[in-house]
Amino acid sequence: MTDILDDLAWRGLIAQSTDIDALRAAMAEGPITVYCGFDPTAPSLHVGNLVPLLTLTRLQRAGHRVVGLVGGATGLIGDPSGRSTERSLNSSEVVAEWVARIRVQLEKFLDFSEETGGILVSNLDWTEGMSAIDFLRDVGKHFPINRMLARESVSARLGGDGLSYTEFSYQILQANDYLELNRRHDCTLQIGGSDQWGNITAGTDLIRRVTGKHVHALTVPLITKTDGTKFGKTAGGAVWLNPEMTSPYAFYQFWLNADDRDVVKFLKIYSFKSREEIEELEKAAAERPAAREAQRALATEFTTLLHGTEECAAVVAASAALFGQGSLDDLPARTLGEALAEVPRAEVPALGASFVELLAESGLVESKSAARRAVKEGGAYLNNVKITDEAYVPSADDLLHGRFLVLRRGKRSIGGVEVIAS
Repeated sequence: MTDILDDLAWRGLIAQSTDIDALRAAMAEGPITVYCGFDPTAPSLHVGNLVPLLTLTRLQRAGHRVVGLVGGATGLIGDPSGRSTERSLNSSEVVAEWVARIRVQLEKFLDFSEETGGILVSNLDWTEGMSAIDFLRDVGKHFPINRMLARESVSARLGGDGLSYTEFSYQILQANDYLELNRRHDCTLQIGGSDQWGNITAGTDLIRRVTGKHVHALTVPLITKTDGTKFGKTAGGAVWLNPEMTSPYAFYQFWLNADDRDVVKFLKIYSFKSREEIEELEKAAAERPAAREAQRALATEFTTLLHGTEECAAVVAASAALFGQGSLDDLPARTLGEALAEVPRAEVPALGASFVELLAESGLVESKSAARRAVKEGGAYLNNVKITDEAYVPSADDLLHGRFLVLRRGKRSIGGVEVIAS
């Protein structure tokens, strides 16, 4: 049971811990119960939520009992951690819908079957029936104001636009969650992102004050890329787990496009591959960087985990076909549409423009003269077929699924056209 902490340390997944040796000793005695909370601040989790979620998954696979908590109550309040301004509050109906969506996503990673003892809960279960007086008397009295004000998430806001009592009380609610889970399920470890350290240790302190027990806290690091930018953001915004918000193709490409300097770190954090497998991929990345073996392994594993084997196979085929390494005719219309949504593209009401005009209109080249030059030099393709006639006008026979044209300039630059019938 203790091997899991060594594995987490090797993967760079331990940022802070109340007492790692005490936690190791507790795990040596047998399985413990550990929880992590996820607030419904959007209709979906995003890749930024994956580090604590996958860490919880690793702990379950190591034999520990897990509790996945969706913040039906805390989602109505808003966590001030990592924010410089007050969060806009969503209605209870919206939050309830998002709770339901996130529950489904957690079930893709965690096993809540009776055999594992895994539990999926909402903190609204024990918060909704608590009166304000009960909350203040039974929970609030254990929180010294001076210590609450000293927490980084609070003090940072006090120096700016201030902080409402609503968000100020968030740490009490989260601390009470830990207390309730300790009482109900003997939960003795809470994990979360390193920006949650103050909230988590508020819970360990509350449990000590109320019950006299000493429980554990562990945080995972917030991930940044080598270039200093925030991980999980693209030009189009956050990378979501919901396929309606980030298509499986875009999700696959996100991992496939990982920087060579980051990919080994990402494999350690996001992959369930063994140390030996990751070290082999690290060697391949150093010796054959152009092959992008490490990126492909990461993208394939994670897309399969989230979207399934069949969907992953479809996006892998699309990725290859777009660059002339497979048949475009074999791609499902939805997958092809999702792929072209990620590249320069044009929408036209009908065919009639020349290939050169479409190249320019899609944004794949900067002008019609540049498009003509690409054709003349033999580097322009329509549906993976080289076009050598500058005057060529695509016809209905060229359309894929009656809607799409795939444009390519050279080996790596892809664009698209979609015919949108009026």
